Amino acid sequence: MAEQLRWVLIIISVIVIGGLLVHGLWSVRKKESPDTSVNERVEPLQESQTASSHSYSQKAEPKEPVISERDEPQLGELNFDANEPQIDSSAPEVPIEDDLSVVDDLESVEQTNEQPKEPVPDFVIVHIQMPEGLTMQGSKLLPAVNTLGFKYSEEGFFNRHLDPAGQGPVLFRLVNMYNPGTFDIDNMEQFSTAGVSLFMTLPCDGDGLAAFNMLHSAAKKIADEFGAHILDAEREEMSVERVRQYVEQVRAFSA
Repeated sequence: MAEQLRWVLIIISVIVIGGLLVHGLWSVRKKESPDTSVNERVEPLQESQTASSHSYSQKAEPKEPVISERDEPQLGELNFDANEPQIDSSAPEVPIEDDLSVVDDLESVEQTNEQPKEPVPDFVIVHIQMPEGLTMQGSKLLPAVNTLGFKYSEEGFFNRHLDPAGQGPVLFRLVNMYNPGTFDIDNMEQFSTAGVSLFMTLPCDGDGLAAFNMLHSAAKKIADEFGAHILDAEREEMSVERVRQYVEQVRAFSA
């Protein structure tokens, strides 16, 4: 009995040792030669991952905008004047507020350098019209205008100077209301007219308002002397409102 048990143990030991040897050899071969089935499983996975990453990159990458012909040209395509400063593309952008301040500064400089424009000359005209059928006689008109400080000029007008003696700039003139508009000083005894006109040019030398007051006063005195009517530039009856308009007109050129 003991002999049989001993052989059984020997056989079991042999079987175990043989199994261990077989398992060891199989493990060694497995390590030396990689499993192709594993590679076959891994490679498709890598390919799918590469393909998916490639498709994702195509979707994620933004498309370049299409530049139409109406878009602004590039900096290098602009034609600059030789006298104008070139634009430095590397310089930082100027804020909008700075651009506006620069424009305001340029406008202020232009306004400062701009020469003041001379006003367009204008006239104040006052007519002295005789009633229908009546005339002013030259023999009576000459002493009247001399008393008011008028001086006869070579042009055939009577001028009222800043100085009553006939010196200084001309403030206003007295002319014949009818053609030819002048007076013949040598034939005033034979001269007659249905009206005369007083006019001053704006701007006026000296005090414009004082000159207009002098003109208006002379017109009233001549009208009173001959019983004539005082008319405005449109030959309408002179009104207080029209006189005020003349005053404002003179003030506009006196500012």
